[in-house]
Amino acid sequence: MSEATHHYCIFKTAGGYCGIAWNAAGITRFQLPTKTESSTEQLLLRRLSSGVSADPPAAVAATIESVKRYFAGETVDFSDVVVDLSNQDEFFREIYAAARRVGWGRTTTYGTLARELGRGPEAARDVGQAMAKNPVALIIPCHRVLAAGGKIGGFSAPGGSNSKLRMLELEGVNLGPPEPAQQSLGF
Repeated sequence: MSEATHHYCIFKTAGGYCGIAWNAAGITRFQLPTKTESSTEQLLLRRLSSGVSADPPAAVAATIESVKRYFAGETVDFSDVVVDLSNQDEFFREIYAAARRVGWGRTTTYGTLARELGRGPEAARDVGQAMAKNPVALIIPCHRVLAAGGKIGGFSAPGGSNSKLRMLELEGVNLGPPEPAQQSLGF
């Protein structure tokens, strides 16, 4: 796969500026929101050194519209978006396929994904590494994969774990402490 075949587009959402890159086989990179167009472009190009800015083809434009709807709070399913993961190793591709099955408003853990793939508990670390290196975050919903015990875990996107929490909150997932069983009388 040649770097020269990559194109990219930066676009604004309710969450900030996102970036998307593609080649003839599918979407190759997705950059989660930052506050400025230039910072998003810089982060995207850090992993796509020779990308060329271009108008997106229809399938990529449709994904961009879905991303805008997602950050506006609408329920969006990215499971049918065509991605090119040809530069990933086979086990990471298996992990990413399993993560794509975690639907809107649901979460799983690194260990659960490892077990679903028929691997032992030691593979949970591999799942975590795959999520940290996810080239198309949101499209492959790594924000829905948590650490053991439902803890937030890490998140390598701008804003770190706070961004992960905000994305989960958009989907109606609350990882905060449970509401108290008894209410205060307020005096």
